[in-house]
Amino acid sequence: MFDKLEDLLHRFEEILNELGEPTVAENQTRFRALMKEQSDLTPIVEAYREYKKCKETMEDSLSLLESENDDEMREMLKEELNDAKKRIAELETELKVLLLPKDPNDDKNVIVEIRAGAGGDEAALFAAEIYRMYVHYAEGRRWKVELLNVDEIGIGGMKEVQFVITGQGAYSRMKYESGVHRVQRVPETESGGRIHTSTISVAVMPEVDEDIDIVIDEKDIRVDVMRASGNGGQCVNTTDSAVRLTHYPTGIVVYSQTEKSQLQNKAKAFALLKSKLYDMEQQQRHDAEAEMRRSQIGTGDRSEKIRTYNFPQGRVTDHRINLTLYKLDKIMNGDIDEILDACISADQAAKLVRMNGEAV
Repeated sequence: MFDKLEDLLHRFEEILNELGEPTVAENQTRFRALMKEQSDLTPIVEAYREYKKCKETMEDSLSLLESENDDEMREMLKEELNDAKKRIAELETELKVLLLPKDPNDDKNVIVEIRAGAGGDEAALFAAEIYRMYVHYAEGRRWKVELLNVDEIGIGGMKEVQFVITGQGAYSRMKYESGVHRVQRVPETESGGRIHTSTISVAVMPEVDEDIDIVIDEKDIRVDVMRASGNGGQCVNTTDSAVRLTHYPTGIVVYSQTEKSQLQNKAKAFALLKSKLYDMEQQQRHDAEAEMRRSQIGTGDRSEKIRTYNFPQGRVTDHRINLTLYKLDKIMNGDIDEILDACISADQAAKLVRMNGEAV
């Protein structure tokens, strides 16, 4: 590990030297690549430099203790030594986590797709609430949310909704939301007061940008234009602006109607289709790699039940990490960082165990 850290420290210094060259900004592609590499390496380098400093402090304290006779000074040196040892242990764990292989999609924006499952109208209402939960969460992190498509029902629910979240590290956190979300509560329409269980599914896909090559052959696509449906306003459903794409090889159908312009809706539909094709490719690779599956939180299966929202008891339980929180109202208002932080920590711990097992 320390050989690798020394190599990274050397590389970091090389980057700083290159960025200090007056001509580096002339090649913007190279400049951006260097800035990103510097940003990625900074937390590792800072932790490693602190580790080396703590090691020096520990060695100095040990050396001074051998020759020091004053009791008060010896106590101070022992305290300094213990503090350094404690911090060294913390930094070793931190460095192991920082050196874990990074998901190449972590810095990407995400496309989120929410679909109502079992439970009829109640599932559609819950889908709309989860959509709002993610919007509030994104706003709290100063991320931008852009609606791609929504299929609403008259009572305020959503049969399905697709939207883009744009922001630094969006995928690194939102990827843990993929799976089946279950709600337990008494529906407003239920006169008998019985608790119903409904489900929705959430799919989180990295947005495909220029660094990912997804080729779509024109002959594999059927493009249909039509009048938008649902709640209108501002001419959205008075012109043939909605676009539906059908991808013959996979059977994927995507639809976009949120813009007044047919061209804008077509661009959004193609962005969604590309992300779906890339996600399908990722899922197939994931399914083929059993070891990767075992190293991650849950199975990674889209049909896996990951979380239950129990309204009568005011609790939310994430089944992958056995975490239960009694703050349902805050969570439904977008306060999901505690859950996501716990998922990330559990994921890192599982990967560290696997990495240590391979090292042995």
